[in-house]
Amino acid sequence: MLSSISLFFTNIGLSVLHFFHAITHPGEWLSWLGELGGLATPEAKQALGRFVYYGGSSEFFFVVFTIFLCLTGLGIWRKSIMWGVVRGLEWFANTLGRAVAWFGLLMVLQQIIIVFLQRIFRVAAIEIGPFSPFGYPLWPGYSFVSHDLSWWSEELKLYNSLIVCLCVTYTFVQGGHVRVDLIYARISYRARRVVDMMGALFFMMSTAILTWMFAWYFMWRSLITPKVSASDSLEQILRKSNVMKWNVETIGFSPNGFDAYYLFKLLMLSFCALVFLHAIAFFYRSMLEWREGEAEANKYLDLDSAVDTSANNAH
Repeated sequence: MLSSISLFFTNIGLSVLHFFHAITHPGEWLSWLGELGGLATPEAKQALGRFVYYGGSSEFFFVVFTIFLCLTGLGIWRKSIMWGVVRGLEWFANTLGRAVAWFGLLMVLQQIIIVFLQRIFRVAAIEIGPFSPFGYPLWPGYSFVSHDLSWWSEELKLYNSLIVCLCVTYTFVQGGHVRVDLIYARISYRARRVVDMMGALFFMMSTAILTWMFAWYFMWRSLITPKVSASDSLEQILRKSNVMKWNVETIGFSPNGFDAYYLFKLLMLSFCALVFLHAIAFFYRSMLEWREGEAEANKYLDLDSAVDTSANNAH
């Protein structure tokens, strides 16, 4: 027990060293960005190996956790700092969600065009170019993009995934997620804020962290070879990096179907990051509302339309 506690605080202390080492030696883990077209140098391969390892490591977790502890301490000292974090993260969630929500309209329009061209003109492909209105080529040979109809049909899944993964925190801010209430409405205002804080810490954050750990290596296994896994140590990944190269997965569900399925795995990571960040915002908002009382409920909350705040507080 004592050894576990000692290891926990040791990792917190080491996280400060790891953080400053990372920002003062960016080439050790970011130099691969200059060779996205092909990993030509051993330095770039090792940098990519370090990036892959540390992105799903306990070292990275403790760096993030220590930053969270520092922000929380500063916010308890000065409420204005905590409110600033809340407003900044909620603004980011709202801005991103409102922008990505337009993919819903694009998804509908693209589906209409697919059905129209397939049923009326009996075309086998949709082309984009100066002489291809609504995807139908009036002058062949002058198109920028041309894909089979099945490719465009399967791409609709990407738009749906964008909306689900990138609008998740926007929907949370707007109170749009379904909630199952057993005792929440029957307890006092301050007790509800405590429940919210515990939910943010032990459900939102923990779920986002666990999902990130699986999704991180799941994504990289479809981008590079040799394959990496969560059980690999840093030394093992660095040994693999000597022969590491890009191997982007482009296999679709159908022969001519959408072939960029690695984007879905990247969206999984984006989903985890957004949920974790908004868990911080929700935890801080709940703490501030618990401290300031019911009169300050929904303070600075940017909603798309007028809502019954009393209903929100009760549910």
